[in-house]
Amino acid sequence: MYKLYDFRPSGNGYKVRLLLTQLGIPYTYIEKDILKRETRTPEFLAINPNGRIPVLELEPGLHLSESNAILIYFSEGTAYLPSDQLERAYVMQWLFFEQYSHEPYIATSRFLMHYADKSDHHQAMIQQKREPGYAALGVLEKRLAEHPFLVSDRYTIADIALYAYTHVADEGGFSLEVYPGIRAWIERVAAQPNHLTIQETGGRDSPG
Repeated sequence: MYKLYDFRPSGNGYKVRLLLTQLGIPYTYIEKDILKRETRTPEFLAINPNGRIPVLELEPGLHLSESNAILIYFSEGTAYLPSDQLERAYVMQWLFFEQYSHEPYIATSRFLMHYADKSDHHQAMIQQKREPGYAALGVLEKRLAEHPFLVSDRYTIADIALYAYTHVADEGGFSLEVYPGIRAWIERVAAQPNHLTIQETGGRDSPG
């Protein structure tokens, strides 16, 4: 059985849990508390030298990290990743957008507000992320105001990747009040079969 090393509040880990659950793929869930630096131990660094979650053990000694890479791996040959070359490229486009233009602002603000100290330095960092974070939400809104999903008007891993942190954007101080397209899309994603909330592991808990 696959083993997923993860931290439950993480949106990056949530992406993987959501896809695996919707595909009906069983896995063992192993919690690694990043706040306690459990991903910085020699044992974990042997699994992922980058010291980050999520990490998926495909088989003993074989691991795959980076959430969007894991999404691609499991969505191959499924409805969650189009077979058409251009449509696949559009999915990749959104995955790159999520990691480069969205996650560094939306997700990082959420982490700073909930898990970092309230120092002036961190408060300044949060404020610096407001403008680019809202710019990313504006890009999403422009697409979702006219389309039900991000690619080909159907649910794909592009939606999973962007939904993970967008649906909890308010936890990072971002209001979605003026983004009706995004709000409607969040409802459509949440209505997909076998939906999983960010607080659910979806797998079989394991002490590791």
